[in-house]
Amino acid sequence: MKPTIPAFDELAPTSADITEYDRRHIKLYMRLLDATADGADWTEAVEVLFGIDPVREPDRARRVHDSHLARARWMTQNGYRQLLGPRSGTP
Repeated sequence: MKPTIPAFDELAPTSADITEYDRRHIKLYMRLLDATADGADWTEAVEVLFGIDPVREPDRARRVHDSHLARARWMTQNGYRQLLGPRSGTP
């Protein structure tokens, strides 16, 4: 299955600052959070959103899903504040 998002890394960022990767994948984070809130099985979410077959690549599928879901949760608790302010390095 073809992923429904821009190219993605195996692991989401873990920095304390929002990254360009986070900005590019904000819709993905929202979709992951929605799927979780709706009670969707993680295997369905990873297949639909990332295009990874969880039967053929169970370890990779779980790692990609969990990493991005953790980052999505971080965004709702911390990262969103940085979206509201100016970008780092700008006057």
